[in-house]
Amino acid sequence: MKSTWISAAAFCGWLMAGQAWSDCTPPAVSGDADFSVCKDWPAYPGQSISAKATFARAAGSDVETSGFYDFDLSVVQDGQAGPIATFHQDSAFESNGVALHELTLDTARYSVTPDIRAFGARTRFTNSSRLNPLDETQLTLYVREGQTLRPVLQQLLVYQYGGEWDGNCEGERSEITRTVEIAKTSSHGYADLIVRTRETGTSSVGRGDACKDKITESKPVSTILRYDGKSYVLPPGFKGL
Repeated sequence: MKSTWISAAAFCGWLMAGQAWSDCTPPAVSGDADFSVCKDWPAYPGQSISAKATFARAAGSDVETSGFYDFDLSVVQDGQAGPIATFHQDSAFESNGVALHELTLDTARYSVTPDIRAFGARTRFTNSSRLNPLDETQLTLYVREGQTLRPVLQQLLVYQYGGEWDGNCEGERSEITRTVEIAKTSSHGYADLIVRTRETGTSSVGRGDACKDKITESKPVSTILRYDGKSYVLPPGFKGL
């Protein structure tokens, strides 16, 4: 059972009348393959964000790790019994050779408008292949609209490592990292996003002690993502699996 405690018991000061505490508790999960996280939202004191990915084995499959994850998000306000905003997606992630490995929340300053702050959910996927490894992380941004959380940037590939080798030396690997910044320009009322991409490639040749790596680093490339009225449009190759 993968349940991560990220931020809890935030002390508010002895000079106040009494002691104030904020308790962020991950949602309960029931399966060993489920994921659950919780994080305080610094932009909105007293609010916290929870995320849960619930695994269901694919019908008729003989492989225990083959199936889909339902995904739930919620924002909770201190002092209120239930969530103030939620999101649910059936079969949001598939596990079939490449499986969900980690779920985290991102509360960086994604100010998509002067009045709206988005937050992110990062999902990391890996496979179990030694000769053809794959490790990638996707970022999805959400905004709150009343009692609903809506995705405005979906599955941006912010990290990817993969390649193929012979198990001894010879092979090729590549690594891509991306960062997201808020631009001063905007489209359809939402700030444009500046995505900076850095790519590194490694090729290996030889045998044993004679194995040598050749590393190539590409110049960083900046790409502008624009909001089309519903979501940010991703260029080819920028969306995760």
